Amino acid sequence: MLFPLLLAAHAASPAAKAPEAQPVLGSRSVPLLKLGGLTFKDMNRNGKIDPFEDWRRPPVERAHDLVKRMTAAQKAGLVVHPMAPGEGEFPAFHGFKRKEMRQLVAKDNIRFFLNTISAAPSQMAEIANDVQAIAEAQPLAIPVTFSSDPRNQLSDAVGQSVNAGQFSQWPFPTGLAATGDVGLVQQAARIASAEYRAVGIRMTMSPQADVASEPRWGRANGTFGSSPDANGKFAAAYIEGFQGGPDGVTPDGVASVVKHWVGYGAVPNGEDALNYYGRQLAFPGGRFDDHVRPFLEAFESKPAAVMLTYGVAPPSITINGRPAEQVGAGFSRQMVTELLRERYRYPGIAMTDFGIFDDCGEACRKGMTDFSAFGMPWGVEDLTPKQRIAKAFDAGVDQLGGYGNSAAVLELVRSGRVAIARLDRSVERLLTVKFQMGEFENPYVDPAAADRIVGSTEFREAAAEAQRRSLVLLKDDGKALSAARRARHVWLVNASADVARQYGFDVAKDPAGADFAFVRIASPAHNRSGDLMADVMKQGALSFDRDNTDLQAVERASASGLPLIVVAHLDRPAILTPIVARSGAVIGEFGASDAVLFDMLKKGSEFQGKLPFELPSTDVAVEAQLPDVPDDSHDPLFPRGFGLTGK
Repeated sequence: MLFPLLLAAHAASPAAKAPEAQPVLGSRSVPLLKLGGLTFKDMNRNGKIDPFEDWRRPPVERAHDLVKRMTAAQKAGLVVHPMAPGEGEFPAFHGFKRKEMRQLVAKDNIRFFLNTISAAPSQMAEIANDVQAIAEAQPLAIPVTFSSDPRNQLSDAVGQSVNAGQFSQWPFPTGLAATGDVGLVQQAARIASAEYRAVGIRMTMSPQADVASEPRWGRANGTFGSSPDANGKFAAAYIEGFQGGPDGVTPDGVASVVKHWVGYGAVPNGEDALNYYGRQLAFPGGRFDDHVRPFLEAFESKPAAVMLTYGVAPPSITINGRPAEQVGAGFSRQMVTELLRERYRYPGIAMTDFGIFDDCGEACRKGMTDFSAFGMPWGVEDLTPKQRIAKAFDAGVDQLGGYGNSAAVLELVRSGRVAIARLDRSVERLLTVKFQMGEFENPYVDPAAADRIVGSTEFREAAAEAQRRSLVLLKDDGKALSAARRARHVWLVNASADVARQYGFDVAKDPAGADFAFVRIASPAHNRSGDLMADVMKQGALSFDRDNTDLQAVERASASGLPLIVVAHLDRPAILTPIVARSGAVIGEFGASDAVLFDMLKKGSEFQGKLPFELPSTDVAVEAQLPDVPDDSHDPLFPRGFGLTGK
C-alpha cells in the first residue's frame, strides 16, 4: 500500500529519478558486477543485479525492494538516530570510539548518527570512511548517514550547533534574514552543503522554520526571525540550497531536516520547551496558523525530514474537532498523522527531537546541568521508555532522534506491539532518502579534497560578505562613524587588539589615549540558577542589570566623552534603550567577526541589514506581549525591518 503512495509523491521529482549516466562507485569489500558496459555493486553478494542494486531504477522502487530483503533487526537499526559515541570532550568530540562504533554498526545495525566531531576536515573524512567500511562489510551493505547540527556559525551551543572549526563562518539565520536576500540564503546553504559532503556528512539538522514570536526565547538566532512569511521563504531557499534543488535531495546535496513541528517559538516567558517548566506552548493570541505557515512554504522545497517539537500544544488548539492531546509532538498522533501527514500531505521522514524517550526525574524537573540525567518525555512521564517508543510509532513517527537502543525497537516488533508493516513504512522513507543521495553507490569521501573544500578562500570570502550585509545600523549621530574612519587610536572592549592593528588602528590602554571607543556587547540573560539553560541558551528579561559588565563598559566609554560605537550581538532581542542613549552609533550583529566590523569602519561602507525582529523598549512592554504573536510589544525601540544606511 505504501509503495504506490510514495511513488506518486516522488514521481514528478528529479531527485526521484535514476541517474542518466554511470555514477562513480565506491567499494572497499563489495564485489562489482558488469552489465552492458555498466558497473553495479553486488551489495548482497549473490552474483546478480537485484532491483535495489540497480542505480538505473527510481530511489523509491529500490527502497521498496530492499525493505523486503531486510531482517527485522536491520529495520530496527534504521529507525533510531543516536549521537555517535565520541572521543574527547563533549560537545566538540575529536573522533569516534572505534570499538563502540563497530558494535553499533555491525551488531546493532544502526545506520544514522549525529556527528559532533570538530577536527581537521581530512581527519573527519577519514573517520567517516572508516565507519562506512564497517557498514559495507555487513549483509546488504547499507551505508551510514551522518547528520550534523549547524556548523557554519561564529559561535556554538550545546544541542543546537557545532563549533565551526575550519568551516566557513556565516551569520546566524537571523543575520541571513537581515540581508533580505533569498539568493544569499541559498548560496550560504549550497556552500555549507559542499563542506558537509566533503567530510562525509549527508544530513543537516536545519533549518528552523520556527517563528520567533516570543522575544525572550533563547533559540531565536536559529530562526529567520519573527515574520512567518520571511521564515517560510528563507527556509524554503535554505532547503533548496542544501539539498541541491527545489524538488528534494539530490546526489549533490545534503538531506535537510526542517524543524520544529510546530509552534516551538510560542513559549511563555521565553522558557524553552526543552525544559520541564517550559514544556507547555501557549497561543493566547490565537496565532497557531502563523506558526504552521512557514512550514507549508518550506515543504514546497521537499525537505527530506521534519523534526517534531518538544512542546505540548494547549488544549485550545483543536485538530479534527478535538483538543490537542497533552503530550509532546513526538507522541501526538494529531500532530504527526492528522496534521502533518493527512491535512498538509507531507510525505517525508518524521523525526523526533533528541531525548524524548529518556526520564526526567526530580532534579531534571527543577533544572540542572547534568546532561546524562536530562530527558523530555512531556506528557508521557509515567510511561516506560518502550511504551514511549510504541506511542511515538502510533503517532506516525519514522525515526527516534537521539535514541540508540535498536534492541528495544526489535522487542516491540517481535512482541507484536509495533507491527512489522508499520516499521516497513518508516524504513522505506528512510531508505528512499539514502538512495536519492547516492549513498549506496558511493558513501566514501576524499580526505585530501576535504581539506581543499572546507573553509576555502572562496567560501570564507562569501561568508564574510554575508556578515557585512547582515549588519544593522540602529543609531548614527553623524559623528562616531566618521570619527572612526579618520581616527588612529581606539579604545576597545570585547574586541581583538590584533585584528584592530591589522586594520591600521593603534589600541589605547584606556579612553584617555583614544580618538574613539569601540565596545562589543551581548544581549543580556537572566537564567535560573543551576539550570541547564544557563549553559545552553539565554532566558529571562531582556534588559541590562546595573551590574552588567557590558553596560558598565558603555557607561565608562560614554563618560569619557569619546565618540562611541557600540556593536550589540543580538542572538535574541535586547532592550537597548540605555545603550542607545549613551552611544553615538549602535550596530546590531547576528554573527560578525571583528575583521568584518573594522573593515566596515575603515572603509566607511554603507550598512544594508534590516532587523529580522523588533527590539522592545521596556521590560513592561515585553511582559505584556503575547508569546504567539510576532512583534507585538508596545512602542518598540526599533520595529522589525528597521535599519539605517550610515550615509
